Amino acid sequence: MKVAIVHYWLVGMRGGEKVVEALCEMYPQADIFTHVYVPEMVSDRIRQHRVIPTYINSLPRAARMYKSYLPLMPLALEQLDLRGYDLVISSESGPSKGIIPPPEALHVCYCHTPMRYIWNMYHDYRSGAGRLTRLLMPPLSHYLRMWDISSAARVDSFVANSATVANRIQRYYRRDSVVIHPPVDTETFSVAAPSELGDYYLMAGELVSYKRPDLAVRAFNEMGLKLVVIGSGEMLDKIRRIAGPTITVMGSQPFDMLQKHYSQCRALIFPGEEDFGMVPVEAMASGRPVVAFARGGATETVLQGVSGVFFGEQTVEAICKSVRSLAEMECDPSMIAAHARQFGRDQFFNKMRAHIDSLMVKRVPAH
Repeated sequence: MKVAIVHYWLVGMRGGEKVVEALCEMYPQADIFTHVYVPEMVSDRIRQHRVIPTYINSLPRAARMYKSYLPLMPLALEQLDLRGYDLVISSESGPSKGIIPPPEALHVCYCHTPMRYIWNMYHDYRSGAGRLTRLLMPPLSHYLRMWDISSAARVDSFVANSATVANRIQRYYRRDSVVIHPPVDTETFSVAAPSELGDYYLMAGELVSYKRPDLAVRAFNEMGLKLVVIGSGEMLDKIRRIAGPTITVMGSQPFDMLQKHYSQCRALIFPGEEDFGMVPVEAMASGRPVVAFARGGATETVLQGVSGVFFGEQTVEAICKSVRSLAEMECDPSMIAAHARQFGRDQFFNKMRAHIDSLMVKRVPAH
């Protein structure tokens, strides 16, 4: 079977790229199509595959300014020649599902979310943009929405990474989907001995505005409790500016340093709304509880009263209240880690294989 994997851009190893990595493991013979490819920023497993970028890759400063070329990406996708492929798997949260599949091919879209900057978070992105971008966003987003809806008809089956995303697929595309959680490598995390636990809380992940890292920093400034921040992004400088004496902003760190902080923190603070959110699962796989905003994928992974607590509003006061309530809760690290294992890699492989195999069987004509 000839397989094509289509991913929006390969410029780092975040959640979407980890799904691509797992798909590469499922289909070691697959070719990968993408808009922008920076080989040194992705894993060895992805680099082992034949990667074919669109013409976006050859545009000026594409490796850094790829999002500026978003309006050109629908046209770029439609120029990809996928003749001869039996299975096309698009990995979608930026433009990737809009390829023109061969008539005989099965097109499965693994959707991390419909493009949030033109749908559910459009007004958030526009209000935080510069003057020129705010001016251009309405007509460009209108065009992208029309294309996005029409290209959804090119998908044979949608797979959502969470029930939250399944609801968005239904709302924006009017399509049903199957929920298969993304693969979290829960086995690479370990539970620390009680004597190894630190006296700090942890916030990890990309520091961007919609994840609301500023809220967590302000809350810990107010409480005077220790918070370690691991991650980089457009808000890194701002976070460093507003961080008080109890906040340690470490920036981007190697994976082994993140593992150590997961296992030794009091709890993970997760102030944003995510489509799924691998970070809370990684923290729970390390036996640590999570204080999370009660929206999005965290509501499907964090078990209230067992593996963490929720706060209902994105305010400093709500975070402070939940942190204090967690301090009064008895947490069993082994039980938290066991809960996290249900989101491991095996569930992804087994469910994706079963779903795709069932669809392929239905496409085989009866003789």
